[in-house]
Amino acid sequence: MNTAQDNSGTEDLRRALQELGKRLVGSVIEPQDPLYDEARAVWNGMIDRRPRAVIRAGAVQDIAPVLEVARNTGLALAVRGGGHSIAGHGTVEDGLVLDLGALRSVEVDVERRLVTVAPGARLSDVDRATTAHGLVVPLGEVSMTGVAGLTLGGGVGWLTRTHGLSLDNLVAADLVTARGEHLHASEQENPELFWGLRGGGGNFGVVSSFTFRAHPLPAEVLCANLFYRPARWRDALRAFDRWAQELPEEMNAGITFIVLPPELGVGRQPWMVLGCVWASEDHDAGRGLIERLRSAVAPDAEETAPTSWTVWQSAMDEMLPPGSRSYLKNQPITGLDETAREVLVDVASDMTWFGTAINIYTMGGAFGRIPDDATAFPDRSAKYWVEITGFWTDPAEDQRLSAFARTAHARLQPFAAAGQYVNFIGEPLAGAEETAETARRAYGLVKYERLVALKNRYDPENLFRLNHNVIPVNAGTPS
Repeated sequence: MNTAQDNSGTEDLRRALQELGKRLVGSVIEPQDPLYDEARAVWNGMIDRRPRAVIRAGAVQDIAPVLEVARNTGLALAVRGGGHSIAGHGTVEDGLVLDLGALRSVEVDVERRLVTVAPGARLSDVDRATTAHGLVVPLGEVSMTGVAGLTLGGGVGWLTRTHGLSLDNLVAADLVTARGEHLHASEQENPELFWGLRGGGGNFGVVSSFTFRAHPLPAEVLCANLFYRPARWRDALRAFDRWAQELPEEMNAGITFIVLPPELGVGRQPWMVLGCVWASEDHDAGRGLIERLRSAVAPDAEETAPTSWTVWQSAMDEMLPPGSRSYLKNQPITGLDETAREVLVDVASDMTWFGTAINIYTMGGAFGRIPDDATAFPDRSAKYWVEITGFWTDPAEDQRLSAFARTAHARLQPFAAAGQYVNFIGEPLAGAEETAETARRAYGLVKYERLVALKNRYDPENLFRLNHNVIPVNAGTPS
């Protein structure tokens, strides 16, 4: 061991971080800083890493200097937007974290229905800004989620059938590459890069600005939750599948199996909840559709009411506070035939604890009308998308509840369609080859090779590797 050499390297890094701090609008936070533990924390409490430094950007101009230091020092770089990555992509052990979380501005061009969003913005920031003008950008379904990671991976939410994924509504993005280039990507400018940004995650650079197409939205949307106890699950699933066959695009619907929060006082019996959002001003038409489902199998309890968009989008926030311990698995499925329904009922019946849910998203509509090769999103053919998600608090439950998610996922494999949704892959970062194999399976060979070509062009040294990584040719496999 060469102590003198190690000390020299440490001193060089210290000087590099000092010089970086002088160039920033924001700040460099190191382990000795009183703010360090707060700065290194991410949403998923299972992820506990100690970066060499967290760089809190104070302006977009801070991005390029941080990338320069990461290149020059060889330290692994994590890029953090909202910090909500279940897999922990927003942090790194003994590397650099570029934290964009303070950059949360949202600008709404009402006349052109365009919304420009900074890279640290969360869903709540966008929803508040757009609904003030009767507009909405299709995003996810938990208001704390970061817009950047959500969009770059996909963006499944309560308006997917009506307006498509978040990435389907992205009209332009500004990007800082590994070499410090500032690029604009759209259908007209750098169109192949724009294709890759829509689904390819953070593999090609740091997006410094997103521009979305917004859509009109009523002051209140018609929302419904129909609750079923286990005895009615089979009938309700059969009825839901029939009902979902001919839904208009204005109706967005999904299924959740969950033990309801203890404070509701309904015990540890799992419930099936059929949730609906009618994205049209004609509430009577929406009520008629919901009544068709309700009358097929009467629910044990129900909630149906016009609701403001911001209230609906934040309804799950209290169940998923920062620091929750989380693990995710997902799978598109071809349908809910009798065999699939039996497996779902069997798996969901085993859940007798609060802190795990099985969510089934109804796809189709605007999502399914977009050509499969129009974006890098893995697959458009699935009728439903299944997410098995955990959100517990006790570290002692990590192994058991993660194992439940893996088992449930494995039992649904006979009904699987192609691809996986990378935002719903909650595996913590592993070695480079394992991480890359996850990406290859998610995207499929044709799209993965197209993404590799983009990676070769824009990040040939694989600086942006702490993600569902697309490995460039001849880049090696840094762990």
